[in-house]
Amino acid sequence: MTATEHAPDAAAQSVSTTRWRALLLAAVAACAACGLVYELALLTLSASLHGGGIVAMSLIVAGYVAALGAGALLVKPLLGRAAITFIAVETALAVIGGLSAAALYVAFAFVGGSLWVLVVATVLIGTLVGAEVPLLMTLLQRGRISGAADTGRVLANLNAADYLGALIGGLIWPFILLPQLGMIRGAAATGVINVVAAAVVAVFLLRRIVSPREFATALAVLAAALALLVTLLVRADGIETSTRQRLYADPIVALEHSAYQEIVVTRRGDDTRLYLDGGLQFSTRDEYRYTESLVYPALGDGARSVLILGGGDGLAAREVLRQPGIDTIVQVELDPAVVKMARTTLRDANDGALDDPRVDVVIDDAMRWLRQAAPDRRFDAVIVDLPDPDNPALGRLYSVEFYTLISRVLAVDGLVAVQAGSPFATPTAFWRTVSTIGSAGYAVTPYHVHVPTFGDWGMVLARRGPTAPTPTIPPDAPELRFLDQQVLDAATVFGGDVRPQWLPPSTLDHPRIVDDIRKGYR
Repeated sequence: MTATEHAPDAAAQSVSTTRWRALLLAAVAACAACGLVYELALLTLSASLHGGGIVAMSLIVAGYVAALGAGALLVKPLLGRAAITFIAVETALAVIGGLSAAALYVAFAFVGGSLWVLVVATVLIGTLVGAEVPLLMTLLQRGRISGAADTGRVLANLNAADYLGALIGGLIWPFILLPQLGMIRGAAATGVINVVAAAVVAVFLLRRIVSPREFATALAVLAAALALLVTLLVRADGIETSTRQRLYADPIVALEHSAYQEIVVTRRGDDTRLYLDGGLQFSTRDEYRYTESLVYPALGDGARSVLILGGGDGLAAREVLRQPGIDTIVQVELDPAVVKMARTTLRDANDGALDDPRVDVVIDDAMRWLRQAAPDRRFDAVIVDLPDPDNPALGRLYSVEFYTLISRVLAVDGLVAVQAGSPFATPTAFWRTVSTIGSAGYAVTPYHVHVPTFGDWGMVLARRGPTAPTPTIPPDAPELRFLDQQVLDAATVFGGDVRPQWLPPSTLDHPRIVDDIRKGYR
């Protein structure tokens, strides 16, 4: 047989080799996407279940990166059987990553803590992901006698596929998987994709280089993993409902997974409660004490335009609308899912305030909106009703820079009212907020009231200039359930165990208030 007669076979083999290598690179991208999604799911769960924070996030990322290196070293003895090992690694990764969210959630609900599950999941997932690159490099080099340049090209292709997959995973998690499926089903769906990618590699590559028995075993293991993950997908709602209900004393009547948080509404009798990422935001049993105390001192005498930052539940807007003479309210809320909940499940609580024609609801980050606000736009009152700053994203909104931006939209002699947490339970955070507002050029008057659901709760009333404002109720205010001038006068008095402190301010560069909150409650 001549060389010419061998040429078609050689060409066909070359095309076949090119095809399976392209298929393998596609599998690399899919597996890389899954690996990053698992890591993002762990970070999301850390924030939701443990409050996140720089320390926790840094430990997860550092532990994950260290585990990547450990996985690359541990897989070295198995490179001689790279194909079957790759299938085993991907199967284990799919099962562990796919089940991680459910395991963390169940542990948190039934045991009361899931930090150890988080640590174990981080180490296992990082180790398995770290084993992928040496295995894939070995598979891509199979049958080659490579020089340095050829090895470099293979490595470049591998890295390109790996990084592309990571990009895809980084975009899919926050924009598709988390808001559409939630954490448990989102992680499980990622595990299914991981198994399917491994199965494609097995069918098109593994069957050529292992025994029929090994091939059948690999497919059986992949099928079992797929069945487990599909079962979790199907039953995720039931698992999530039963475990979540254990976290709340009252029946859950509404649930929403948004791109930012988990929103839960419970109801027992006439008591409706809103929770964001497990943290209670209000109870209709006594929220009027908090809402009246935050809103009416800011309205002064004759306020007509009001800016509300946060307060997406619509309660602050409800009270502002009760005040005679109000022409315009601009409500800036980051999460559209909270606004949707306010307009449906919470409509009775806020009297449909967000649908009033005087209310302009803006979906935006408060700091970004302030930076982009028209230079000639001014408000007679600004009400800052934001969650406690237990993470850096919220810490920005309790900084000198943030309060300075507020001054750009505040009318001359306009008033600002800020919810500032509990002067008893978190005194350092409360007085840090007072000091930070003062450092932004405001004269401040702190005050506090008793809200039975939360205990002693504090606010800050501020205005630009040297003279601190005296909290007063507008003379034409409607009849209030809790607040009157005598109560408000007493609210500015602080006892010895909550005496005033002047602390270094919280800034973007040094978000001290986040550390204050992270230290816990007194």
